[in-house]
Amino acid sequence: MTEDATPTSPEDLARHAEKMAKKKAARDKIMATKTGEKGLIIVHTGKGKGKSSAAFGMIFRHIAHGKKCAVVQFIKGAMSTGERDLILRHFSDLCEFHTMGEGFTWETQDKARDVAMAKTAWEKAKDLIRDPSNSMVLLDEINIAIRYDYIDLGEVVAFLRDEKPAMTHVVLTGRNAKEELLDIADLVTEMELIKHPFRSGIKAQLGVEF
Repeated sequence: MTEDATPTSPEDLARHAEKMAKKKAARDKIMATKTGEKGLIIVHTGKGKGKSSAAFGMIFRHIAHGKKCAVVQFIKGAMSTGERDLILRHFSDLCEFHTMGEGFTWETQDKARDVAMAKTAWEKAKDLIRDPSNSMVLLDEINIAIRYDYIDLGEVVAFLRDEKPAMTHVVLTGRNAKEELLDIADLVTEMELIKHPFRSGIKAQLGVEF
């Protein structure tokens, strides 16, 4: 303790304890009303980094709880990623993993092929979502596939609204999520870009971006 530090008096401690007790009581009252459960439609979008990373965090939570889940990657696929390698090496019994894309159109330079692969990925995604044994299905970068009209937005919205099993969670990632998806989602998070090392000439790095 420095000379200028003022010790907390018993009165201060008592006031703090009373304040926290009131907060806890109010919080407990609110939480007592939150008893419902449902399969959520979850959207991670925005220009900031972390959309897929946050989604994979939920996938790994499912795996940790022994709950079956699945991943379909709509765009990524041209390179290995830590998440895919870890799941395929150690958790393939709990998490089915499908990398259906080959990168962006400027990499493949073949839009017809990209469209065909995205449609195939969407068919696989529907099968996985319909499967009652899957508690969560991650549709990684599907928002990009929708943005470039590789798959039909209306079909995706209608399927999630009308055919998704009641207790299945579906996570959709990628920039520029369409308003129609946001409207039917239960949880939407927009990642905001404040600063990124790429702008300073730093390339994507192992263990951070992939």
